[in-house]
Amino acid sequence: MSWFERRTWQNPAWTPEDILAAKRDRTVSVVLPALDEEQTVGAVVESVRPLLGTIVDELVVVDSGSSDATADVAAAAGARVVHREDVLPELPPRPGKGEVLWRSLAATNGDFVVFLDSDLVDPDPGFVPALLGPLLVESGVHLVKGFYRRPLRLESTGGGRVTELLARPVLSALRPALSGLVQPLGGEYAGSREFLESVPFAAGYGVEIGLLLDAEARYGMDGLAQVNLGVRKHRNRSLLQLGVMARQILGTALDRCGIPPGEADFTQFVQVAGEWLPDVTEVALTDRPPMRDVLSRR
Repeated sequence: MSWFERRTWQNPAWTPEDILAAKRDRTVSVVLPALDEEQTVGAVVESVRPLLGTIVDELVVVDSGSSDATADVAAAAGARVVHREDVLPELPPRPGKGEVLWRSLAATNGDFVVFLDSDLVDPDPGFVPALLGPLLVESGVHLVKGFYRRPLRLESTGGGRVTELLARPVLSALRPALSGLVQPLGGEYAGSREFLESVPFAAGYGVEIGLLLDAEARYGMDGLAQVNLGVRKHRNRSLLQLGVMARQILGTALDRCGIPPGEADFTQFVQVAGEWLPDVTEVALTDRPPMRDVLSRR
């Protein structure tokens, strides 16, 4: 039986009651990284809040320097809000998603951590039980990725452009065993604290592919699992934004595979008054060290 057959749940049927029974005395943290998500973060929190006190032991929104009412909306919806600069305050915060997820490990205590993006539209309350299922009932699983259909502008199936044009070809070439992952870059996933605290966290948008590559290197393919979450709706980004994201993801993938990631400056071109002009973005490619090492030195 192939890895895909062993470790893929196309129709995960775990109920909260099933997860609670399998959980026993272990604990679960749900983390939402957030940056200017006042329009959507409340609904994501509300989709998880009924599970608080049963299969979820803490529900935390880690704010990444929002300039809007994200923190207030999240708190009103029932989450504990933590600001990134208040976690490990001796370390100046860096921009990017990877930084916030890394700091969330120091702000939570669960034996298992579930990450959900804060820009979800119509979030499904079944996401958390589905992601926890393989971690709690299967031996040796340390990272569970969610997969889904991603509409483009909410009316087609054209989402996941960076996945199809970059991540999947890169993994096929450099780590072909990971070709069976449906959504290698997806922001809905869960992991054991044992794993998450033992590996570095990549900067920005490289965090997901970095964790995936590190999990496969550490545990082999049977340390990974994936579950079908149905449909994931969220805002779509411009091609220029996706280009910067892709460069960061590529840099992390190359680094994890022992290949120099190249220069951090990334040049794109924009039209200004009818002329094409270079637009240079500095792309952060520096990892944060394993959280276990950081906490041991405090």
